[in-house]
Amino acid sequence: MKKDMITQICDSGVFSPLDIHFARFMAKLAKKDVDKIALAAALVSHHKQKGHICLDLSSVKKNLDIPFSYPDLEDWLGKLRKSSAVGNPGQYKPMILDDKSRVYLYRYWEYQDKLAALIKTRTTEQAEDIDMAVLKKGLERLFPANQTDETDWQKVAAFTALMKNFCVISGGPGTGKTTTVTKILALVLEQNRKQSIALAAPTGKAAARLQESILREKNKKPYEGVREAIPEDASTIHRLLGSVPGSPYFRHNAGNPLSADVVVIDEASMVDMALMSKLVQSLSPRTRLILLGDKDQLASVEAGAVLGDICDTGNIHSFSEKFCEDFRQITGHAIRVPSDDNAEPATPRRNRSEMSNSVVQLHKSYRFDKNSGIGAVSHAVNSGDAEAALTHMKKGEYGDICWKTLPRPDALPRDIKDTVIQGFQSYLKAIDDPLKMFELFDRFRILCAIRQGRYGVAAVNIYVEWILRQANLIQPYRTWYKGRPVMITRNDYHLRLFNGDIGITLPDADANGEAKVFFPDTEGTLRKLHPFRLPEHETVYAMTVHKSQGSEFDKVLLLLPNKDSPVLTRELIYTGITRAKENAEVWGTERVFRDAVSRRIERASGLRDALWET
Repeated sequence: MKKDMITQICDSGVFSPLDIHFARFMAKLAKKDVDKIALAAALVSHHKQKGHICLDLSSVKKNLDIPFSYPDLEDWLGKLRKSSAVGNPGQYKPMILDDKSRVYLYRYWEYQDKLAALIKTRTTEQAEDIDMAVLKKGLERLFPANQTDETDWQKVAAFTALMKNFCVISGGPGTGKTTTVTKILALVLEQNRKQSIALAAPTGKAAARLQESILREKNKKPYEGVREAIPEDASTIHRLLGSVPGSPYFRHNAGNPLSADVVVIDEASMVDMALMSKLVQSLSPRTRLILLGDKDQLASVEAGAVLGDICDTGNIHSFSEKFCEDFRQITGHAIRVPSDDNAEPATPRRNRSEMSNSVVQLHKSYRFDKNSGIGAVSHAVNSGDAEAALTHMKKGEYGDICWKTLPRPDALPRDIKDTVIQGFQSYLKAIDDPLKMFELFDRFRILCAIRQGRYGVAAVNIYVEWILRQANLIQPYRTWYKGRPVMITRNDYHLRLFNGDIGITLPDADANGEAKVFFPDTEGTLRKLHPFRLPEHETVYAMTVHKSQGSEFDKVLLLLPNKDSPVLTRELIYTGITRAKENAEVWGTERVFRDAVSRRIERASGLRDALWET
């Protein structure tokens, strides 16, 4: 006897209890065509847990390896449209079906809809009260003319940020995103010294890095007139918006907007759909929003690939003729094609969307020059050229990156021993100086592509602790030993600890040497908590590449698994390699590496269409 759909969903072993519960709820609500409604409900819930904003029914058979006999598409769509449980965009129903066969959970459709509408409004409006003479003078001072015809993309970004209330500045590591934004803040303040500015990032670590970068930059000579007015204090986005303990809501929202005139968000690729939507909704219409990030990095851990959608990653857009002419009038320079130093001035084509005038890509890396292997390999990976990347690493032509064939699982602890001791012994010997410990700890990290398995984070952290115990660098048989690094894996708004925050275990001199976990804050100080008070956490000598976003380390060991996996993509490889500032090692098999570089991350969403199609 044929099983009903709910039973099939339960027996498949694919869906979580939450997916099953939602499918049952929708079937009960629909009353008619319950099999088709229940299947769509289970799939859209399952998709959301995988990072997608919606479920594209037109490609469900091709993209999902789930053992079901899927309904005919037109019949399926027809039943969904007639169901009382499914609404059209704008209706208040548990699931929303749009005109491109995409099904959303209502909450995520609303996040996307509000975010798209607010961004589009900002891109169509010019910033008000810009003194062009002051702007021209500021651009000349902060971005002096070079001796070539190369376009100064940092200058283009600064011009865009002043002229628009919404600006995205994307670029790889070392392209000067935070240097550029410091100059933008100086230009903004030269227009009006009374403007209030807020700086934020998704994690405490990223906020601290933004703060350090701006402090370092603003002490240079070009900022003498406005140095004191340039802010340097950065916070997490959650702190900026005012987390409400025990809820997903914030104090600042559409009804109680932020008072800031300018908001800068660094590491925007890490921001998921829900948080980005809540952030943009919390801004007044006149607030200038500047997003900094690398569109080619991994998307956020939670649902959405917001920065990639905003930048329309994978497609090239030119600025409008009017934008190019306005830039030439102010700077005296034309915008030229970035890939060819000898190119004629770019001939702008007619754009589909005003978005093209709000997104600027920085092209020149000041960290990874033509002699940098990290730069060459990351560029090859980002271009999908696995052969070139492997050749660069295996030949040994660069001193800052190398390839090593992955050892067998049973040989891995032995083979990483020297690397582990060299990488972690200096921080473990600095017990008496907690701030120094954090600095030394961030010089090296093992990055894993996966969590489970012999090459995953959980196993590698066990290997590292065993190696360090054998070397007498950590205390044996104690859970909370001196120097144990831990990473928070679940937000705790009450304790102001967020997913990705890292602390180090040390004896507390104020509590008779009792073990406490110390966490750095954005003020450059440390706060301490008893281990039993911590939310969910894990040891963090090794971490996933996803969790490493927003961080930089002097040296990185990127450890790939011995078998292919859907999580292995070129974005993951690119992100892992570019976490290294000075040296990177990639351990893997050539087959797995090639498969990963050939695969791009894809997350279903309607945001890209909403922003870029007219």
